[in-house]
Amino acid sequence: MITAVGAGVLRIAEQVGGIVVLAGHVLRALVSLRAPRLDGRELVKNLYKMGNRSVPIVMLTAFFAGGLMMLQSGPFVKQFQADALAGWGAGYAVLREIGPILIALMFSGRVGANNTAELATMTVTEQLDGLRALAIDPVRFLIVPRVLAMVVTLVALTVIGDAIALAGASVVGHFLLGIEWSTLYYSFVDNLEPYDFLHGVQKAVAFGAAIAVTSCFFGVSVRGGAVGVGRAVNAAVVAAAVSIMLLDFFLTFLLA
Repeated sequence: MITAVGAGVLRIAEQVGGIVVLAGHVLRALVSLRAPRLDGRELVKNLYKMGNRSVPIVMLTAFFAGGLMMLQSGPFVKQFQADALAGWGAGYAVLREIGPILIALMFSGRVGANNTAELATMTVTEQLDGLRALAIDPVRFLIVPRVLAMVVTLVALTVIGDAIALAGASVVGHFLLGIEWSTLYYSFVDNLEPYDFLHGVQKAVAFGAAIAVTSCFFGVSVRGGAVGVGRAVNAAVVAAAVSIMLLDFFLTFLLA
């Protein structure tokens, strides 16, 4: 048992170290980045693939997440006849916690897993070795555009999701709980601060970077052919989910 536990700890330490090293390479590439070094076509392609195609599922998730928050807080608000706080209860939870986390997890499952599978396939078919043979740095050519695209698109999706979630909360509050539209509107405006929104956006930046780096790391470090690709995708999704929860805890503690 001790041997198994030790092997597991060493494996986790190796993966965490590899993720940190890759993040350092990405940061170094970004700091020393010059316009001709960044593949603009690769960046635009990833922005479209990761962002535009994720909008429908994010909107659906956000709408029902906002409605769920209203269903949870609405009965207590009605019980104490404090309808003016209905929007605050749902909006505060959505903007600061539920929105960024749910959207990041959906993003990780859809975009992060797909990114890992693509890079892992390129690794096992030796396409990355071909790039190195042509003196093309895979980090600058493939990974940096993907990291930038993931961070930008997750922030944009979080902003869209927040708006849709508040709309979902308003619809549920009006039609299921009988709260007037004007009451909901002023509850949002009077009780929610701009920092509540920015708090969630800051988390989205961190979540996007975590998803991007973990998915790229497991993609380029895959071993074992086609079977290894499946293991890499599974490991990337799990690592991204754990990273999101850990970052959420520490960012909430630091930014609250």
